[in-house]
Amino acid sequence: MEKQTGLMGMAMRDRVIRDEIHKDIFVPAAHAKIIDTREFQRLRSIQQLSTCEYVFPAANHNRFSHSLGAYHLARTLVDSLNDVQPGLVSDDDAELIQLAALLHDIGHPPFSHLLESPEVFATYHSHEHWGRVLLESEDTEVGTALLEALGRSRRDRLFALLDGAKEHEGIPIPPFMKEIVSSQLDVDRMDYMVRDQANTGAQIGGFDIARVIRALRVSDDGHFFVKSWGLPAIEAYLVTRYHMYHQVYFHKVNMLTQNYLVRMLSRARALAQDGGLTLSPSLEDMLLNSNLDAKGYAALNDAHVRVALPEWAEHEDATLSHYAMRLLSRRDFHKSLRIEGLSTEMVTVVLPRLQALVAEAGYDPSIDVITARISKRGYMPYEQGILLEDGRDAADHSPLVRSLTQPNERALIFVPDSIRDELELSVREWVKPSQSSLAQFE
Repeated sequence: MEKQTGLMGMAMRDRVIRDEIHKDIFVPAAHAKIIDTREFQRLRSIQQLSTCEYVFPAANHNRFSHSLGAYHLARTLVDSLNDVQPGLVSDDDAELIQLAALLHDIGHPPFSHLLESPEVFATYHSHEHWGRVLLESEDTEVGTALLEALGRSRRDRLFALLDGAKEHEGIPIPPFMKEIVSSQLDVDRMDYMVRDQANTGAQIGGFDIARVIRALRVSDDGHFFVKSWGLPAIEAYLVTRYHMYHQVYFHKVNMLTQNYLVRMLSRARALAQDGGLTLSPSLEDMLLNSNLDAKGYAALNDAHVRVALPEWAEHEDATLSHYAMRLLSRRDFHKSLRIEGLSTEMVTVVLPRLQALVAEAGYDPSIDVITARISKRGYMPYEQGILLEDGRDAADHSPLVRSLTQPNERALIFVPDSIRDELELSVREWVKPSQSSLAQFE
């Protein structure tokens, strides 16, 4: 195998990484340099499913393995396209597509999407923004390794690809190159659905990645389409996605613990601003530093939050300790009101009355009434959506896919377990099942 010199002057070789989902993932030496950087290795300490492990104990896999999986699938998909449409993707562009998949999550904050919030970060930007900052910087290891691997012109073409640009330096970038990495049928989604299902143990049927990939083609306009014989595989993919959101991502305990974590960090931020809490340098950067730079951001991971939990659980501030203790011990969790069809609008109306009852029971409604909104749709036909070879959307061909386009929105209310039953009775009186609107509140 070819040897290359790494960032520290050490010889590097092509390697094979063993993955629980895709088995052997081949990594050439130039890409191994990128993977071995501090910023990419940081993804080992970024939980893929934030607090989902409180529901599914084995769901503690990370963004590192997912990024490698997307990288592998990008290569597999490009190879498949070149088999059925020879010469479609050049070797140079094939590499860019694969690196785009590898690096698509490089900018994720601790606990992934959950902490991607101005409630937590004093310097708030999206993970896409931070990813670009890390990759463009020549002061980061990953930025240096990427520049060494591609050179400046090809690196900038990679950025143009990620931005969805139509061309770079006069050379076209067909839209399918971006669609491989980011679309309704991309390698990101394909990997995380099978990986998340495997690590949660969710029994929801699944789908055949290999068949989905074999069914994909590129049309004359440069966009993806699916061969008609691949429609059943697309249906299985979309149904899997729908049920993963229903059973895993929007599980009520996952929604509750996400609230605990964000509320806890928000309270820590407020206390630190008032001098009531001393933070570690890393958490100070996260919560208080309004001028966080690339290196400071790349130093943050889940561990900095987890290590604070024991101290915060014993803190004199009741709000901070309230949330930290629950995350630390998984004890005394709030329970959701078991009321079907509760909408966000209804919650807005009943919330003041509910908070008054919670206060009468001796609890603090500001910390003991927690609401969450769930909004999901199994499939959203938009622009290029998922098209078949006749140019029509998958929803036009499949009643099953069409059924998944309907929005599904509901709200959750969490309250102390000891008073849940009596609060349910009250709310059921306010929100009568026969009512289809808020007319009862007028």
